Amino acid sequence: MSAAVEEAVIHPEIDYQEVFPMRFTSTSLFGNHDYLRLFTAQVSALFGTGLTTVALGLLAYELAAGDAAAVLGTALTIKMVVYVTVAPLVAAYADRFPRRSFLVGLNVVRAAVVLALPFIDQIWQIYALIALLQTASAAFTPTYQAVIPDILPDEREYTRALSAAQLAATMETLLSPMLAAAALAVISFHWLFVGTAVGFAVSAVLVITTRIPNATAATGGSFRERITLGMRIFAATPRLRGLLGLNLVVAAAGSVIMVNTVNYVRDTLGGTQSGVALLLAANGFGTMLVALSLPRVLDRVGARPVMLAGAATLFAGLAAAITLSLANTGDWRWEAAIAVWATVGAGTAAVLTPTGQVLRRSSRPADRPALFAAQFSLSHLAWLITYPIAGWLTTAAGFTATWITLAVLAGAGITVALRMWPRHDPEELTHLHEVGTIDPDRLADAVRVDDRFYRHTHAYVIDADHRRWPTPAERRLVSATAA
Repeated sequence: MSAAVEEAVIHPEIDYQEVFPMRFTSTSLFGNHDYLRLFTAQVSALFGTGLTTVALGLLAYELAAGDAAAVLGTALTIKMVVYVTVAPLVAAYADRFPRRSFLVGLNVVRAAVVLALPFIDQIWQIYALIALLQTASAAFTPTYQAVIPDILPDEREYTRALSAAQLAATMETLLSPMLAAAALAVISFHWLFVGTAVGFAVSAVLVITTRIPNATAATGGSFRERITLGMRIFAATPRLRGLLGLNLVVAAAGSVIMVNTVNYVRDTLGGTQSGVALLLAANGFGTMLVALSLPRVLDRVGARPVMLAGAATLFAGLAAAITLSLANTGDWRWEAAIAVWATVGAGTAAVLTPTGQVLRRSSRPADRPALFAAQFSLSHLAWLITYPIAGWLTTAAGFTATWITLAVLAGAGITVALRMWPRHDPEELTHLHEVGTIDPDRLADAVRVDDRFYRHTHAYVIDADHRRWPTPAERRLVSATAA
């Protein structure tokens, strides 16, 4: 995420066998050497990006002082525009690129851009370099996310990989600000950009050594059909329509962290650069606590309850932030801010960790690059709404008015999720195909119920043979034929 959230080295102090409850043999998650290299490559890039998160905020403050929130809001808005527009374009032709070379090249581009950031002295230069950097990231992230299900076809291992990715992202969120705070005690923040470049370079080397299958050939069609495939799957799948609402909740709360932390610490709490890193670390700590517990919870209760609970936690965090913004004095504000930032981190982890599992359940392998790219674009479209609010409205009206506005948006997102994502959301659906509308050879498991219908059961996804979700009337007809 930033929309921050998207990856951790394997720390020897963490008992991964306990965190990921599975047999730790050569066939376990981290026994898959290709996955391990990709995981570590993403971790390396994440830690570099985490350093840039701190450094970019401080660079904006150096160049714009009290207007730093507006500068950050504009820079992050540019990032979101790029994310929304570039990812679907890449997904439309993802199956035509050798994915390993593509990922390596994008890491090289990102490393080169961040090395230029320490030398800028104009605000417009921030905007130009951010646009270039995020164009590369908009192509990299959904491509990487679509690779993982191909490397880990087993559903259980893929579920563990999602939790590992969130743990990586949370460890980065926790440790990167701590590393930044330690580094800032002895060096200028400009050197943090060099750390980012090193992270991207290490990531590129690890990707080179990984066996990455090229994308499965996607369904043919016109350029317009290919570029809108993921969006059409979203629009036709109830659980994905609910995910759109949850994306808005994450963005509303996350924009407070990403945009407002620097000004809140420096101007309201009177803190230092290290104080900025401390609050960001608190956010990461909250995320980590939830990510460590999620694998077992997801196995027991499934994605929907976990993600809705995370959304409620984010709303509570925003409400607490509004209360905090009304307090003008008091030493207790530091402790309260740490608790609020940690709460937002916890809610973010609960929503984002199961997202990949929901996307995988909702697509065929050939359609996954398009669907992951659609989620990447649509989630960042939510950030495109909330980042300007967090940046520009804060500058014009202050924290309280801004955070109330964001809380209203979060409440709307929760309402959409509850209404759109049905409580009954089975892994498989029994449904009917009319005789003559599909090749019988593709219905090997089907039962001919009469002269008009075949009935069969499988994981239901939107594709060429299933263009919309069964209506309640169609489900009643299925039940009647089964009887």
